[in-house]
Amino acid sequence: PDLEEFPDEERDPVTVKEGQGAVLLCAPPKRWPTEVTFRWIYNEFPVFLHPDKRRFVSQSTEIVHTNGEASDAGNYSCYVFNPQIGKGVYSKFITLISTEETPEKRYKADLVVKFPDTTAMLNYNVTLECFALGNPAPHIVWRKIGATDLPASAEVSMSGALLHLYNVQYEDAAGYECEAINQKWQDWHQAWLYVEAAPEWAVTINNTQKDIESEHTMSCVANGKPDPYIRWLKDGYSYGKGELKFSSLTLADSGMYQCIAENYWGIIYASAELRVIACAPTFEFNPVKKYLLGANNGRVVIECKPRAAPRPRFTWTKGKEVLFNNSRISIMFDGSLEILNATRNDQGVYTCLAENDRGKANSTGTLTITEATQITVAPEDTQVMVGEEVRLQCQASYDPSLDITFIWSLDFRVIDLYLERKHYERIMDREDSGELKIMNVQLRHEGRYTCTAQTVVDNVTASADLKVKGRPAPPGGVRVEEIRDTSVKLVWNRGADHGSPILGYTIQTRDFYALTEVDWRDASTSPTALDGMVYATNEFGDGEASIPSMKIKTWDAVPVVAPTNVGGYGGKDGELIITWTPVQPQYFYGKKFGYVVAFKPHDDYDWWYETISDPETRRYAPS
Repeated sequence: PDLEEFPDEERDPVTVKEGQGAVLLCAPPKRWPTEVTFRWIYNEFPVFLHPDKRRFVSQSTEIVHTNGEASDAGNYSCYVFNPQIGKGVYSKFITLISTEETPEKRYKADLVVKFPDTTAMLNYNVTLECFALGNPAPHIVWRKIGATDLPASAEVSMSGALLHLYNVQYEDAAGYECEAINQKWQDWHQAWLYVEAAPEWAVTINNTQKDIESEHTMSCVANGKPDPYIRWLKDGYSYGKGELKFSSLTLADSGMYQCIAENYWGIIYASAELRVIACAPTFEFNPVKKYLLGANNGRVVIECKPRAAPRPRFTWTKGKEVLFNNSRISIMFDGSLEILNATRNDQGVYTCLAENDRGKANSTGTLTITEATQITVAPEDTQVMVGEEVRLQCQASYDPSLDITFIWSLDFRVIDLYLERKHYERIMDREDSGELKIMNVQLRHEGRYTCTAQTVVDNVTASADLKVKGRPAPPGGVRVEEIRDTSVKLVWNRGADHGSPILGYTIQTRDFYALTEVDWRDASTSPTALDGMVYATNEFGDGEASIPSMKIKTWDAVPVVAPTNVGGYGGKDGELIITWTPVQPQYFYGKKFGYVVAFKPHDDYDWWYETISDPETRRYAPS
């Protein structure tokens, strides 16, 4: 990094009339890197010029502008500072001469600093600059083209000259406009903000081991803008681009692969090893299970998953009999043997033989067929009142050599009998029974109950519906469709009646000035600002209230509530004081609420009137 000195040549003076703008060029020296800061010294060090509505120091065009006043006259020096090396240099002083102009003229807004089309990096900050000359000094307004507001991260500073966008996102890319306005004049400028990003991995590669002759795909996906270009290296040599697909792997495909993603802003790498293996079948790590169980008339699958590359051919035998595919027995793609509608005749010793071009191996297991599990007493559809107790029956027959367990679920969600022990209990008075007791039934316990009788070999299920009668559910979708000065139309969707017809609905409202969140009252039609909710009633009582509607305001109307406790008393020196208790805000019924105070001497016929605009006022003294 380096920062050269300014040239020794003297700077020419600049003359400006009061009210006109002036431009002082910094003309900075060569520097590396180019990221430096600019400040201006006024008359002597360390008096620096403080930017304001009239004066602006640009960090992109290195110039200072002023809307001339007599106090601006003086000597200015440009100070350039490189933060990387901690070095700053000064220019020769530029003399600014201000001349008086009588009468002072008005000059239209003229944008002299205009931000160019700008590229910002994703998740970084960017600053856009606009500054205008003019008399009086213009003010600047920023807009995002096509949007009603600037981005949430935007901040305007330096009397409107700078628009800062923090943590820039792709959605911040757009056209931006700055408008300078003074009195009846205006000037505006538009340019585009682009948001780009260096590559970042979304999907990358990992070390992989694959069988010879198998298929394989290697894929890398990178996010970034412009879209990153993907290319590959294998063992350090160029190996293609995009996605790598292998239709039949060979040993020569083994190696170290490197995926490279790059765009204008950077380059990233990902590496992984591909190992292609070839071996004779072996059951050393995954033999066929020695002892196998299957349910009578059920489906049995005997797994055969040896380690082998390439994929082996499979042969099955029962005893000395070679098995072939038929309507009940089939050899699956992965080598497993499937038997449908199994019977005790299918019991016996089964052997899986796996063979490829590098060798062969076999593994053996013994299959035993057990009695199938069956539901003998199923749960029945039941109705119950809230707070009552109910029992759901479930009994099953099963093979006596096996253990059985019962699992209950509600609407396909398994019931945790320990966590929900306040309401659920398994009655375990006999081994073949899984009766479920539900205590203090609540509305949430309604639904479909499923009993699953399960052994290590098979499982069966039976279901029943439990209906719970109780107070109605809250109405839904409460909304306002018509608003008038003394009425609103409230609409809602009917909620569940929970086994008893709904007898009626109660509508409640809460105005904006309610003291608490629960200060709900039965509805009235007084015009005010409010939200509403509804609850239903059946023979079991009042249901839960609905979610409140959105807040609404009735049309403005003439007030119908007058101040109370109107009175008065005598003040000092015969002064009359009239007092009253102000009307509460919910009874204003509209904007510009106030009072008219009428008074007259006791013996006069004519009233005097005084209008008071402050609704909080509680006393008046006639002058």
